[in-house]
Amino acid sequence: MIQPLSAGILAAVVGFASTFAVVLKGLETVGATQAQAASGLLAVLVVKGGLAVWLGWRSRIPISIAWSTPGAALLAASSLPVGGFSVAVGAFLTSAALIVLAGIWRPFGRAVEAIPTSLAAAMLAGILFSLCTAPVRAAAALPALALPVIFAWAFALRFARPYAVPLAVLLTAIVVALATPLPPGAMASIAPHPVFVAPAFSLDATIGIALPLFIVTMASQNVPGLAVLAANGYRPAVGATFVWTGLGSALAALFGAHAMNLAAITAALCAGPEAHPNPARRWIASVACGATYILLGLTAAAAAAFVAASPPLLIESVAGLALLGSLAGALQGAMAQERDRIPAIVTFVTAASGTSFLGIGAAFWGLVAGGVLLAILRFPAAGTVLSSTGTNPGTRP
Repeated sequence: MIQPLSAGILAAVVGFASTFAVVLKGLETVGATQAQAASGLLAVLVVKGGLAVWLGWRSRIPISIAWSTPGAALLAASSLPVGGFSVAVGAFLTSAALIVLAGIWRPFGRAVEAIPTSLAAAMLAGILFSLCTAPVRAAAALPALALPVIFAWAFALRFARPYAVPLAVLLTAIVVALATPLPPGAMASIAPHPVFVAPAFSLDATIGIALPLFIVTMASQNVPGLAVLAANGYRPAVGATFVWTGLGSALAALFGAHAMNLAAITAALCAGPEAHPNPARRWIASVACGATYILLGLTAAAAAAFVAASPPLLIESVAGLALLGSLAGALQGAMAQERDRIPAIVTFVTAASGTSFLGIGAAFWGLVAGGVLLAILRFPAAGTVLSSTGTNPGTRP
């Protein structure tokens, strides 16, 4: 019993400490106040924890639920939508509805799966690129604060890879406490406090936020999450799992959270032999992970206060360090197929440009640009069509 419990607790702590700064940064970028960002963090932790406990106990499969880290990075690379955070929340609800639809209407799910992996990976890489350059910018602008964090992360990456980002977060907290003391009253109200956000909807936010959020969540989290479970011998009900995560995302969105999905990296800790030698007992690890997430929700307001009082570039640099592995994986996926490389590069540079057009963000246009070029390159030439029909253009029928 100790082994799966410890594996689940470790998965939750590592998952939280590694990317909570990315989540808060993303929510702040699309207009959340400190209280709304803390509420969003609280909501996603409690709901995804509750889902993990319920699904693991009910199915006896180590189904781990996580927030959408690529989705948070997408928000961090976005701009403030017209209409503010309420419009962003409306986009979160639209994305959640699409996830539910992918679960209950199989043709739609197949259409999502038909998006070329290379283009989805390239779009994700473009989203992550700007944030992953933050450590470089922080080292130049705030060397006394950023360089110790970067070096600590690098050495931990060599000797204790799973703890590299949590160690960087811990050292950042120490550096901030020493160099930039919290202003009076910053930690006065750190009790959990959910804040309801009335959603508003706009076409621009649906295309610029909801669709890219849905695509990166499905392609970069849900599909790899299923692959991790399958690699360890588990076959959950795919449609039902998508429905549950979509409904959970919708509930949490009303309190400021962006999206949740099947875990990929932390799922390996709960579904692999590290959790328990007996595969039938590993579900306990995912339940323990979920319960730990619920407890970590109690720290959401304190985490938001810490981030708000820290130099923004320093927080971005920690988020960038946390996402370097994701960027490497996305670039590898984008370049995996030689014939798709140029369309993938077009998708990447367009998404990385940060350029908005017609009020729609660069991530969507990157996918459009790459998709159009891929369709052109795959369109059969006239000679190929004639050859395939067995007709020679120089002979009469």
